[in-house]
Amino acid sequence: MRLANSHDRAKNEPFWHVQFAIVLAMGFQLLLNPKLVFASKYIIVALELVLLLIVSFAKMSDKLKRAVAIGLIAVLAVANISSLGFVVVQLLTNGTVSGKQLLLSSVAIYLTNIILFGILYWELDNARRDEPDFLFSQFTTNRQKAWYPTFYDYLYISITNATAFSPTDTLPLTHRAKLLMSIHALVSLITVALVAARAVNILG
Repeated sequence: MRLANSHDRAKNEPFWHVQFAIVLAMGFQLLLNPKLVFASKYIIVALELVLLLIVSFAKMSDKLKRAVAIGLIAVLAVANISSLGFVVVQLLTNGTVSGKQLLLSSVAIYLTNIILFGILYWELDNARRDEPDFLFSQFTTNRQKAWYPTFYDYLYISITNATAFSPTDTLPLTHRAKLLMSIHALVSLITVALVAARAVNILG
C-alpha cells in the first residue's frame, strides 16, 4: 500500500502530491449543496482529514496504516457516489436545489471522481512488480527500461478514462483494473451525460 509507504519504491516517490490531491477532493466536497450529501459535509471532510493525518504522520505498523488508508479512500468514494445519487434524484424529481447549484455539484463530483480513481490506480497497480495492472507505453520501448510510473501517470489515466470513457495509451491488464476503469467510466458518463446536461437545461 503506497499510502502506507510499504511499496518497494514508495520512499523514492514524493507523497505531497497525493496529499494535495486528497485535500483538493475534500475542497470539492465543501462546494456541494447540503441537500446533496448523506450527512453533514463538514463532518465527512473532518473525518477524511483525520484519516489523512493518521496516514501521513502517525507511527504505526504498515498493516494498520494500510487499513486506515483503505478507509480514507472508501470514505471518499462513498461520499462522492452518494452525492451523485442525490443529484440524480433532485433532477428526476424536480427538487428544490437550483440549476446553478446542481451544475456546480456536477463539476465537483466529476473532478472528485477523477482524483479518487487516480489515487486508486496508483495505490493498487503492481507496475513495478511481475504482474502489473496497467500496460504503459514506456514499458514497450527499450529506452525506458528504468522507467516506472508515478502518481501523475495514474492521474493521467483517470483523466483520459473520465473524458473518453475508455483507455487511451495505457491498457488495463488485470480483472480488477478493468473493473475499476469500468466503474470509473460509468460514474463519469452518468455525471456528464445525465446530471450536467439536465442542470444546463434547468439553467435555460
